Amino acid sequence: MAMPEPAHHAMDDAPADWRAGVETACEQACRAIAPAWPLDRAVAVNPHWARIGMPVRRVAARMAVLGRIRVFPSRAMQRQAWDRQRIALADLEQALAMLAPAHSAGLTTAHLLSALRDSPRLPSLPLLIDVLDDDPRRDARLSWRQAIVHQISQTCAACFDTLQAEWQPARGQGLYDFWRETLRHDHGTGMLMDLPGLGRISKQLPRTRQDAECRLFERLQLPPEVWADYLEATLLTVNGWAAWCAYLRCQAALEDSGGEHLRDLLAIRLAWDAILLESKDDTDARQASATLQDAWRQAPEMLRRCEQELLVDEAWQLALEIGYQRQLAAKLTLAPAGPKPPDGVQVQAAFCIDVRSEPLRRALESVLPSIQTLGFAGAFGLPAAYTPIATTARRPQLPGLLAPTLEMSDSVATLPGRPGAQDEAALDRIRRARTERFALSGQWLAASRWPGAAFSFVEAAGIGYLAKLAQWLHPPSHRRTNDDLAGIPARLRPIARPALQGLDLDAKIALAARVLHAMGLDRNIAPLVLLVGHGGQSSNNAQAAALDCGACCGQAGEVNARGLAQLLNEEPVRAGLADRGLAIPPASRFVAALHNTTTDEIEGFDLDLLPPAARSCWERLVPALRRAGDLVRRERAPRLGLGARTGSDELLRQLRRRANDGAQTRPEWGLAGNAALVIAPRSRSRAVSFDGRCFLHDYDARHDPDESVLESLMTAPMLVAHWINWQYHASTCDPERFGSGNKTLHNVVGGRIGVFEGNGGDLRIGLARQSLHDGQRWVHEPLRLTVAIDAPAAAIERVVMKHEVVRQLLDNGWLHLWRWMGDESLGRYARGQWVAVPS
Repeated sequence: MAMPEPAHHAMDDAPADWRAGVETACEQACRAIAPAWPLDRAVAVNPHWARIGMPVRRVAARMAVLGRIRVFPSRAMQRQAWDRQRIALADLEQALAMLAPAHSAGLTTAHLLSALRDSPRLPSLPLLIDVLDDDPRRDARLSWRQAIVHQISQTCAACFDTLQAEWQPARGQGLYDFWRETLRHDHGTGMLMDLPGLGRISKQLPRTRQDAECRLFERLQLPPEVWADYLEATLLTVNGWAAWCAYLRCQAALEDSGGEHLRDLLAIRLAWDAILLESKDDTDARQASATLQDAWRQAPEMLRRCEQELLVDEAWQLALEIGYQRQLAAKLTLAPAGPKPPDGVQVQAAFCIDVRSEPLRRALESVLPSIQTLGFAGAFGLPAAYTPIATTARRPQLPGLLAPTLEMSDSVATLPGRPGAQDEAALDRIRRARTERFALSGQWLAASRWPGAAFSFVEAAGIGYLAKLAQWLHPPSHRRTNDDLAGIPARLRPIARPALQGLDLDAKIALAARVLHAMGLDRNIAPLVLLVGHGGQSSNNAQAAALDCGACCGQAGEVNARGLAQLLNEEPVRAGLADRGLAIPPASRFVAALHNTTTDEIEGFDLDLLPPAARSCWERLVPALRRAGDLVRRERAPRLGLGARTGSDELLRQLRRRANDGAQTRPEWGLAGNAALVIAPRSRSRAVSFDGRCFLHDYDARHDPDESVLESLMTAPMLVAHWINWQYHASTCDPERFGSGNKTLHNVVGGRIGVFEGNGGDLRIGLARQSLHDGQRWVHEPLRLTVAIDAPAAAIERVVMKHEVVRQLLDNGWLHLWRWMGDESLGRYARGQWVAVPS
């Protein structure tokens, strides 16, 4: 049966405004998809980022109706919180008082409690694949939705993989053409779907993406006002791969190049609808189109009813947050002035903000009162890309939405006091040694991949695999290793140091001045200043980068910290800063360090470059770092099932073994539990325990007269923290669509693209269940971020009014914003007004 011509006109003769309408709807649907970064550049993302222009409840209704996706916590989860008294009656009452629509709807606490007994009855709109999948044999095969997702997913995996498969297909064309050619030679999908004519129909597919989009809409005759919604719902059926294509589109925009993969993916899904329509006889096809039209004419009313039904869930979401905020407000106002560090500060430690650094900062201050800790975000102010020596593996070390403007690579500086001096001979030795070792490793690996060599390779390797097997059976307790040094001989590793490249002296001075001002280190600099990045440690973990730094594009913070420390220790740079009125004391030195968030150890770098006085200061600091780490390990031990009273050395060994255990699915809890961001002087929070749930960024409005630092904090770190917060929120509330499932079933796709759960289905995005759930309960509470800022109201409001993104986040309920009021109480921002936060 040949595909009939469109009912109204042939495609080539379609009116320009009609085709333009389809084009606009397709673009609108594609813009609704948030990107998902690859495994080796893990960036936590709010999966609803493109929808923040709408209120949260409206987005929740759209996701339910269009994709059967849950945005708010389930009522079962809220019922558990109520039963555990995590939510109090006062929290419910306050939530209803804060939600004007709840008041208008006449909701009471009795209504909310009654609603917990049932799941919400949320309507959903069908797609063509659902309407057509109605034959009597549908229970004896894969549903067409499942089969189509699987086929598209396998095609995308083959098309985008450039690192994993040894034998690669030809990819000279776009994704739509690649899929079209693949389907013509696919003899298995038709059997799975009970479509014996699939091969014949696939040869009649439209030749271009645009024709595939237009042809289906021409046949369905849906109302134009629902086109974009239908297309968004269509993309949500393959949301994982849509998010990957959105990432490629995002990268293409940064590089000012084309990114058509997402549109191609949409065309593929629409082409599948056309295939299924063609597989039916004319009567069934017309009936399916009529059924779909009837359903989608009700879309506006269905969305309205769903939004109204979800008012109950929004109230419970807010009540859950109010319960936490009561505790947070008490901590932030209990001692407004807070204890301050002594005048004679000997050590300053600037930590990259992360909820895992909060307990360590607190512990350091308790064991070493002369230390001043600071929190600072933004990859230590270096928007850089790093290329390890003798490789082409250039990777970004900055927030994912930004393009690198600086370059870093490895240098060799062997003379103390001369961190900028290069030893070209040593660099050349490192290059040669690494290149030779990589070449030998490549030959060894290739020998194992030829089909005929598989069994003989194992026999030839023989005893060489026993050591690897022993590591799996008895995980070692060694410290974190740096993969950037792989292939470099051990004797040369200590002298290979990441450093900024290609900057002249004036550019270095300007960069140093900007970073020091943003960190609050343009005054009162201590003799020793630690720049503490962070990174996780785990083995056999496809999502290992998710334990590293989200602000560094899923990388550990070592590279940025070392690059900045070297820059700030260069004498010409210091002299230039002094000319600008920013004098670094001659004896002061900056030291790069890394906080291993899995074991809570702190490692210092480039210590051999320190002059004797600074090196001596570091050595005196080491015992305090160890004691602080031990305190944090004991605080974290119960959540990991370890004994808090275990001996110090044994507890550290246990955590190291967990980190090196290839079977360990929970080496640490990452950022689970994150709930707040405090932007204020440390005096507001010093000696207060936030239980590892709070990002702490130092800020003193007195030293920010032009409000530029405040603006950067509200438009960069606040957004990054929001992304992290909503990735955890979405992965907890809907682990099926926005979580990556069971970590033990993960199979890596394309070497770094993402994971399948098992061997197929959609690409899984978000966090694994083991990163959120301990096997008995959810470890993460899905709370929207509460941001508390110590700054004048007018200054905050100017930033809100200037930046639409910030205004949308606040006005549409994606996060909460507080500030300290003149009487030391807290005020909540509510559409331009400041309302007192109940104590």
